[in-house]
Amino acid sequence: MHFNSKNYPSIAYFYAANHSSLHNLTIMANFTLNINGKQQQVDVDPATPMLWVLRDHLNLVGTKYGCGVAQCGACTIHLGDVAMRSCILPVSQVGNQPITTIEGLSENGDHPVQQAWLEHDVAQCGYCQAGQIMNAAALLKANPKPSDAEIEGAMNGNICRCATYVRIKAAIKTAANS
Repeated sequence: MHFNSKNYPSIAYFYAANHSSLHNLTIMANFTLNINGKQQQVDVDPATPMLWVLRDHLNLVGTKYGCGVAQCGACTIHLGDVAMRSCILPVSQVGNQPITTIEGLSENGDHPVQQAWLEHDVAQCGYCQAGQIMNAAALLKANPKPSDAEIEGAMNGNICRCATYVRIKAAIKTAANS
């Protein structure tokens, strides 16, 4: 008789329980992603959040880590045309959908939202700004002329530690009118 886990599951369990290399076994997969209009290849665990794929594997560090539980918005990217929190978006869920990061929003920083941000001097510490800008850009793409209530509703999940919310709203209104 041949010894294998089918015939003797306890042997396989004993082996796995006593060989630490099997405790941390990670299955890697190769993904081809469309990021900022370019095809990128990554070999990562399918459960890896897009935030870490972008920052650690592709060196696109404009997308920030804030909370890790999709509550602050610092990690906001576009998946297609939708603003998404990259800290909870597994790479395996992206599929063929295009991803846009703050680095890909505009080549020269001349997107209307970026220009309005400068005009209204929105940034203070700047940490949340990439996520704020990405969320605002997605809002304006879906709704080019939002009301104050629509701006407040769309931006509600993006936290600014410096509390520049009045300037953020003014910048979005300016971008909507440009």
